[in-house]
Amino acid sequence: MLLPMSPTDSMFLLGESREHPMHVGGLVLLQPPEGMDATDVRAMLDAALRRGDVAPRLRKRARRSVTSLGQWGWDTDTEIDLDHHVRHDALPQPGGMTELMDLVSRLHAGLLDRNRPLWEMHLIEGLADGRYAVYMKIHHAVADGVSAMRMLRRALSEDPDARDMPAPWEPNAGERRAALTVVRDEPQADRGGALDLAASAVRATRGAVGEAASLVPALVATVDRALHDRGGALSLAAPRTVFNVPIGGARRFAARSWPIERLRLVAKFADATINDVVLAMCSGALRTHLADRVELPDSPLVAMVPVSLRSERREGTAGNEIGMLTCSLGTHLDAPSDRLAAVRESMLEGKESMRTRSATQIRAMSALGVVPLAMGMFLGSGAPIRPANVMISNVPGPGTPLYWNGARLTALYPLSIPVDGQALNITCTSTDDEIAFGLTGCRRTVPDLEPMLGYLDDELGALERVVGL
Repeated sequence: MLLPMSPTDSMFLLGESREHPMHVGGLVLLQPPEGMDATDVRAMLDAALRRGDVAPRLRKRARRSVTSLGQWGWDTDTEIDLDHHVRHDALPQPGGMTELMDLVSRLHAGLLDRNRPLWEMHLIEGLADGRYAVYMKIHHAVADGVSAMRMLRRALSEDPDARDMPAPWEPNAGERRAALTVVRDEPQADRGGALDLAASAVRATRGAVGEAASLVPALVATVDRALHDRGGALSLAAPRTVFNVPIGGARRFAARSWPIERLRLVAKFADATINDVVLAMCSGALRTHLADRVELPDSPLVAMVPVSLRSERREGTAGNEIGMLTCSLGTHLDAPSDRLAAVRESMLEGKESMRTRSATQIRAMSALGVVPLAMGMFLGSGAPIRPANVMISNVPGPGTPLYWNGARLTALYPLSIPVDGQALNITCTSTDDEIAFGLTGCRRTVPDLEPMLGYLDDELGALERVVGL
């Protein structure tokens, strides 16, 4: 049976083309346990491949309905070809991070096969330091960054001695129990009868009508904030930069980690959040990148900042549960302290605009904020409104050391989606005691992202000096 797909998830399928792959990804580095090496990690993964088991969420396949005007929906692939989805790769010598980033850049550029479930995993050996790398990409219609992170977390353990753990694509113990529960409960599913079903429908309709009536003032307020250049879901103030151009399909990826305690201390002494510090680091790096090329605009760059709407009750669900804020990055300001203050003020304004709104209202406000980006994708340089200059995401990750069959997770680098009008995407995620910045760009527009990692480091150092660390 074809299950309907949400409009948000459908958008990522409708907006995809060869030049615009719409998948997110992650690069994991695993340190083999004592007494083992990378070949032992591969052997455990190969054993999982031979078992042939696949988690339910990775069996979902996108299909167009033949009875509902071509609406996208989900069905279940019961005969998955794991050799297609899970592939082996090896790095050329000397097998360092440069070679790994080059390989992942190429892997991230390829489209996922829509005739199959929309994910791939690449098992990568040949790192000279003895670690084993795993790169996974999954279509944004299937998972946003937060749900993808939680999918990964469920495949890992805090116990370094745990063994016989499932591979990342296999169902975990909780999913197996849930499947059994569904089977047991199916004969009782209609126990409430038709009257209960009708009552539920009435309640849902009443709630939907009430929500619809509340959307108009929320959208009007969003436009008003944008016209007065105040933080919120929509910005009309983004300047033209080299990032705001049509893109090609090739990708460039660069990544680096920093101790999260360094950002936490800056945030503490500046009365800011860690996310404010992330945005301020990006502000300084983008300012330096553009100034070096004599392309820094006089007005501040604007970032789109996704915010999770996923409640604890729904944390196990896939799909997309995100809202959107825009943030002035203060790139026109000389002092790092002033840029951090500008970021902090803009984010506080944006959060205040959403503080009393429902999740439905926030989604509608966020959709309005994405309109300039969508217009840029479909109309190119002829779009009447310029989208925000760059997307910057900060996805919370595990806060404790994690292991897979004794192999410790030593790094997790996120990869995301550049689009027309936003040729650079910066995504961060935290793991254990570090925070990783993943820069994904259009290879034609930003052919060399490595220097920007150095600019990020310079800005963190400057912020530490400003607060007296």
